[in-house]
Amino acid sequence: MNAPFDSATVGDIVATDFRTAAIFEGFGIDFCCGGRRSLVDACSQANVDAEAVVDALRALAPAAGDDDAACWAVDRLIDHIVDTHHAYVRDALPRIGRHLEKLASAHGDRHPELAIVVRTFGELGAGLTQHMSKEEQILFPYVRDLAQQARRACGGAISPFGTVQNPIRMMEREHRDAAEGLETIRELTNGYTAPADGCRTYSVTMQELAEFERDLHRHVHLENNVLFPRAIELESGGSR
Repeated sequence: MNAPFDSATVGDIVATDFRTAAIFEGFGIDFCCGGRRSLVDACSQANVDAEAVVDALRALAPAAGDDDAACWAVDRLIDHIVDTHHAYVRDALPRIGRHLEKLASAHGDRHPELAIVVRTFGELGAGLTQHMSKEEQILFPYVRDLAQQARRACGGAISPFGTVQNPIRMMEREHRDAAEGLETIRELTNGYTAPADGCRTYSVTMQELAEFERDLHRHVHLENNVLFPRAIELESGGSR
């Protein structure tokens, strides 16, 4: 492979051009929680041909500059995460939860794995709800303050938790927990596939779960690979 892909991490590639997320998803490559791996290592982990992945990446047309989240101001990036991804999660959790409960009631005798899916999704939802609240009430306001102080060049923001890396480590751990919960659900549902005897609601719910996972991948990527590194740099005196 040739530069820049031979030395770039998966997270850096997606941060530079978010359209590459769809390519990585198509190859089964984790670009959010596993975004710090090199492309070569990520391809090896997913057992896919690295050259085929690079060919697909290079086939993309040049991206419009405004689509590059890595260039957004911190305030815009946080607003996007909250207004797009947090809002989606809050809307989707109760809706998918109701659908799963309905499936377990109607199909649980023939598909006992649904009981585990319902429980796992409930735990996942509770964890994400608390997680988003901590970000919105504690971490994100502090990162906004860091950016504001950097623009004014008037000293650092006062931290309630020592270095910003402390809450970031906690958020990244909770991201991994959410990803593991969805991985369990994906395995139990055969890749979000409705069984032959499933009803229309079964198919719709599997599609909703697949979309939930796709959104979470993008959500976590923007935090782990774009916002959090920028927050660490701002705290250390950078100006991004």
